[in-house]
Amino acid sequence: MSVKRDAMDIVITGSVAFDYLMTFPGKFKEHILPEKLESISLSFLVTSLVRRRGGIAPNIAYNLALLGGNPRIFATVGTDFEEYRQWLEAQGVDTTYAVVIENELTGSFFATTDEDNAQMASFYPGAMGHAATLSLKDLAQQPDLVVISPTDPAAMDKYIAECKQMGISYIYDPSQQIVRVDGDTLRNGIDGATALFVNEYEFELVRKMTGMSAAEILEKVELIVVTLGSKGVQVYHADEKLEVPSVLPQQIIDPTGAGDAFRGGFLTGFSRGWDFKTCARMGALSATYCLESDGPQGQAYTKEEYITRFRQQFDDGGLLDELINQ
Repeated sequence: MSVKRDAMDIVITGSVAFDYLMTFPGKFKEHILPEKLESISLSFLVTSLVRRRGGIAPNIAYNLALLGGNPRIFATVGTDFEEYRQWLEAQGVDTTYAVVIENELTGSFFATTDEDNAQMASFYPGAMGHAATLSLKDLAQQPDLVVISPTDPAAMDKYIAECKQMGISYIYDPSQQIVRVDGDTLRNGIDGATALFVNEYEFELVRKMTGMSAAEILEKVELIVVTLGSKGVQVYHADEKLEVPSVLPQQIIDPTGAGDAFRGGFLTGFSRGWDFKTCARMGALSATYCLESDGPQGQAYTKEEYITRFRQQFDDGGLLDELINQ
């Protein structure tokens, strides 16, 4: 019998966007000439186009809400956000601090996926460009944890500084914005963070740009979480490196948002103080549910269904019963 623990109050900063998702019936790599990269010019005829709710902050929040959480998103949005807001609220996501910027549209993410699930993408920030006008000091209730995920780089720097000033634990998730910042900015985000979340390629970039080894980063953070796609996830903590396999999807419909889903699953366990292996396994399952769905918020399941599937592959020692009994 597990002991019930209250979950953390989590505020999630990051982009809010509408995703325009396209499918290319071929392989990008077959059309890229390495010797001609300096003059690359490509156009792909796609076979499908759909518009989906997206953005990193609501994607993570949605996955937390699916498992009973009540996360708060903290972001700037456009005048076209109202229907999206109503939908998120109905799923259990608190949008009180999703602030509308007049005369701006919500950000737009354009992604084309090929037969190998490789993606080419671009992002128009829209209202996200005003994210630095928000301040965590304006929150009516100070959270237990802030997730600092990709948004306007100036806003990310501001939220990091405010978390440090206010003594709030934060998770640093620079991912897509790594290419927009320098080594000093990354080192500042890492220094004092509770955790660093990156994928395998981003981890190499972080180490290259900061000049820090994994051991040196661990002197600054409690843990490093590195997602490896189909190869699973690695969690670095103290002198230990945990390796957790992925959960085999029944089918892959769309990879968009799988990393965000992983974070939602991981944070569900983390917010309850569960061991890191269980957290990583939850992240892996949440990511797989996303892979099997159409769009980053297309997956839907009950907590009972989630627990049953989890136990088909992993042993949780009864911990996940807390999700039902909360």
